[in-house]
Amino acid sequence: MSANSSTKTDTLDTLLTVAQVALLDACSEKTVRRAIDVGLLQALRVGPGGRLLRVTQGAHAIYRRAQRL
Repeated sequence: MSANSSTKTDTLDTLLTVAQVALLDACSEKTVRRAIDVGLLQALRVGPGGRLLRVTQGAHAIYRRAQRL
């Protein structure tokens, strides 16, 4: 493994599922999906046909900071 490939892995954000975000925020999955739908929480679509939603840890942190205001 080259040094470049380990650097790429280190800089990637971990992807969280909607259920994991809901658990971290002590809310329902529906609340997380609503936040994504209205643009408060940035998410990625992955998987076949882009059906699965994933949230990066960085996007989740930004969302949490914004919700504290």
